[in-house]
Formats: sequence, structure tokens, C-alpha cells
Amino acid sequence: MPELPDIVVYAEHLERRLKGETLRKVRLASPFVLRSVAPPLTDIEGRALRGVSRLGKRLVFSFEGEEGDSDQKRDPDGGLFLVMHLMIAGRLRWRASDAPLPIPKKIGLLSLLFDRGTLLFMEVSPKKRAWVRVVEGREALAALDPGGLEPLEASKEAFVAGLRSENHTLKRALTDPTLFSGIGNAYSDEILHAARLSPVALTSRLTDEEAARLFDATRATLVDWTDRLRRETGENFPEKVTAFREDMAVHGRFGRPCPSCGTSIQRIVYAANETNYCPTCQTGGKLLADRSLSRLLHGDWPRSLEEMEERIVRSRS
Repeated sequence: MPELPDIVVYAEHLERRLKGETLRKVRLASPFVLRSVAPPLTDIEGRALRGVSRLGKRLVFSFEGEEGDSDQKRDPDGGLFLVMHLMIAGRLRWRASDAPLPIPKKIGLLSLLFDRGTLLFMEVSPKKRAWVRVVEGREALAALDPGGLEPLEASKEAFVAGLRSENHTLKRALTDPTLFSGIGNAYSDEILHAARLSPVALTSRLTDEEAARLFDATRATLVDWTDRLRRETGENFPEKVTAFREDMAVHGRFGRPCPSCGTSIQRIVYAANETNYCPTCQTGGKLLADRSLSRLLHGDWPRSLEEMEERIVRSRS
């Protein structure tokens, strides 16, 4: 799922290309992607785009009032907003053409046609979880905000207070959109590795020093990756948005060496997600097990790296 760094870069590129441009046509290829009824999707046609921003993991396209509607143009809370959530498999493609383009079959959701080009919204998954909504006014837009703190704007005190407001594992707390905005599965792994903290450590048991370390690691990781993605894309539209990047420290690197200590990266798999971590850097050498696997294996689940290595040696001898 695209997270804060990816969404920021998407928004920056779209705003550079399209701010002030008039949306000529919106074409809906998949009715399932539209999750609102009023205002109609076609109401955004003929309106100038005044900006593209991020709302959590959502992209917000802000449109002015209709041409000649001076009252609405003066009202900063007026206008229409197209809110787009890419979910796990949603992706955007930019095509520099002022002619209607074919929407890719099966994966195409909708397209936005501007004079400068066409934005294609696609989803490379049969589950069709991505969505768009059209809302009118800032109050309606605010209702779509999960409410989490902006990690790059919050003070250390606010961050720690949010962290300790509920008793969760650190992995759950960082990825809870009602607590923190824009952090998902991939960057939470990277943040926790940078902070040298276990993903299953409880927020209620964090020391002040650990909480401060997590705050610093969160900001540093998100800023670093946003800057990396900016450099990677340059002036080109970001086409390679993915949760798995070769130069990540732990996410998606199960079985590969930790870049800090060389220990084999481990993972906990649950449902369609996984948590990746370094036992040496983050858990004091302890291997973590998901609950279902723990119930299945009972005493057979190795409790440490040393025990795992011993079992590997015995199995090979």
C-alpha cells in the first residue's frame, strides 16, 4: 500500500503538472470504485484544479467552483474534492496526451482528462479495494480523515502522548490511522528497525528514552524515504510505487542479512500481512511467533536465534 512518502511524491508531481488546469472529462470504467452518490462524479468536470494534497494515505484533488462562480471561489471552504484511496494495489499512471486514452481493461478504474494530459487510476488486483469519493466543502472532507497525528508535524510530546493513549504493540500503534497518519506496513518495519525496538513491544511499557528514540526514528525514516523517492523519480512521474524496495533495511527482506549486523531478517506472517524485523537489533536475539503458529508448534517454536541455529545444524547433520 502506498504510504506517506509515496503519497507525498504523487501529490507533488500531480500538483506541478495540473494545478490551475481544468478537468475536461472524467471517465468511470469500474462502478465499484466510486463510493459516493452526491455530488455526482461528473460535477467535477469543467472545474479548475486548485491543488493536490495528502489526507492520511489518501490523495485529495481540490477543485474550484464552476467557471464564473465568484462567490464559491472566494470561499476557501467551498468547492468539490475528489478523494482517492489507492489501498493496497491502486496505482496512478500519467500520459501526456490531450486526447481521451483507453482505460486498461480489467485493471482500469477511471481516468481524468486535462488539457496537459490524462491521469489513469488502476488497480492491479481482482479484489477491487481502491476507491474514490466526491465530497463538497471542507467539513465533508474532514469527515474522511481518520484523525491520526501527522508524524512530521507533531511535537515529540504529542507523538509520545498519542503513542501511549492506547495499549498496543508498537507495530499496531504505528499503523493505526487514528493514532498516526500515513504509516503502513512497510515503513513501520523500517521505523522500528531504525529505533532498535521490537514490533511486539507494548506502548505502555516503553521507557521515555525508547519513546523518544521511536519519535526520532519515525521522522528520520519518513523524511529520508520521501527524499529518496523524490531523487529517484526526478522530473518523471512516479511509476514504480511499491512496498518492497531493494535498499530497505528489513521490510520484504526475510532471510536476507540485516544491513546493520548481518543477522538473518525474520518475519511474522498474519493474514495478508507480514512484519519483518532483525532479532539481534530489535528483540535481543528472541524469535517472534504469530499466535496461530505458536499454538500449532507449542514447544517446538525456537525461542532464540541460538536455538534456531542449533536446530538447523541438527537437521543438516
